This record gives sequence, structure tokens and C-alpha cells, in this order.
Amino acid sequence: MSSEPPRQLALVTGASRGIGAAVARMLAERGADVAINYRSKGPRAESVAAQVQAAGRRAILAQADLTSPADLQAMAQTIADSAGSLHILILNASGGLEKDKPADYALELNRDAQLRTLDAMLPLMPPGGRVVFVTSHWAHFYGQKPVIAPYEIIASTKRAGEDALRARIPELETRGVGLVVVSGDVIEGTITPRLIERDLPGMVEARRALAGGSLPTVDAFAAAIVAAALGPPMPSGHTVFVGSTD
Repeated sequence: MSSEPPRQLALVTGASRGIGAAVARMLAERGADVAINYRSKGPRAESVAAQVQAAGRRAILAQADLTSPADLQAMAQTIADSAGSLHILILNASGGLEKDKPADYALELNRDAQLRTLDAMLPLMPPGGRVVFVTSHWAHFYGQKPVIAPYEIIASTKRAGEDALRARIPELETRGVGLVVVSGDVIEGTITPRLIERDLPGMVEARRALAGGSLPTVDAFAAAIVAAALGPPMPSGHTVFVGSTD
């Protein structure tokens, strides 16, 4: 009889690039199979899937626009047909600074789509499952600490998403599913600081100086997310902070 523990399946939203792609790779390195959600970047998602497979784990491509209820239900069916159950849901996808989107797009993606993704996946999650919500310090502390103007729409809507997910903790607990929030400072090398730098040149350097000279990297943030997903259980609603909160 094999002594290898049973594999867990983790779904990572927004996993075709950046933090999500790094999380998918690290989950596989830690022994998990990974469902890779992406909206439209198929070749990038296939590259991430190849990295998961290179680590000896199963990769499931899970295309879906999270703002589309029909896409979410189709993704849930894909996971049910492929694996039967889902042990870890990592809510990483977010947005709000994209051009040519309607005014309510940020709220739709950062709050409503997060709840609908949870609703679609929760029936597949057994007791002991875990939901990890990925956010930023600007969003987590929204209303308590200043936030730069270009990020206001993301901060306010992601805070709304976090609050809505926390309101579901009693229901999650009845199912034996925990919620962990992972909040990060400005992350080096991601698209968000690049978009903000477009409007506020020098912002990243100023934040780096305020944080003591360094900011978290993509890999450091991803490692914290993976630890929250696969590590020892935490109290539901616990928040993990990555980088300075000053």
C-alpha cells in the first residue's frame, strides 16, 4: 500500500499569469493537482499547465469569465467531471483598472463574481476544504488607511468582496470549510503597480522606501498564498499579511 497522502485539487482563479501562475506552480510542487482558471489567455494557461505537469501533478484547464454565471457553472461541471471534488479554492482574480469596461465592472468582478465563484464551487468542496481570498493592504485596510486615487476603485470593491465573503463564514463552518484572507503590500513585478505608475510616476519607489527599502516579490506572495492553502488549519477569517502594513 502506498504511503503517499491523497492528492488535493486546488482551483486558482486568474492563473494564467503573474501571482496566479506562480501559485499554481508552487501548489504542484507541494503535491496538489491544479485547476487553472483563465478568461482568454489560452496559450499562457497551457504553459502554466505544462509546469504543473512537469511537477508530476495533474492540470485541469478551466476557462471561464468569472463575471458570467454560465461560464462559472460550466467550469464547476468541468471540475466535477474531471475530479469529482475540489479541496481548495483560491480566489486570486481581480481587476478594475482595465480600459473600456463599464463603470460597475470592478464591483462585478471583485465582489459579485467572487461570491458566485464560491457558490458554484462550494457543492464540490468536502469538509476540511479551504477558501483563500487574495487581496491587497490598500483594499484590506480600505476606510482605515489612505489609498492612492488610481487604486480607489479596486480597493473599495475588493474590500466589499472581502466583507461579503466574511459574511459567509457561518455557512462555510457548517460545511467544515475555512476561509483565509492573504493580503499583500505592493507586489514587485505585477501589473497593478505598472498601471498605477502610468498615472503616478515614482509611486512604487516611494512605497518601497516607506516599507523599509523592499517590497514583496511575486514568488514571496505566492508562497504565502500556498502556505495558507496547504498549511495547518487557521481560524476561519484569519488574515495573513505579506509585506509591511505601515
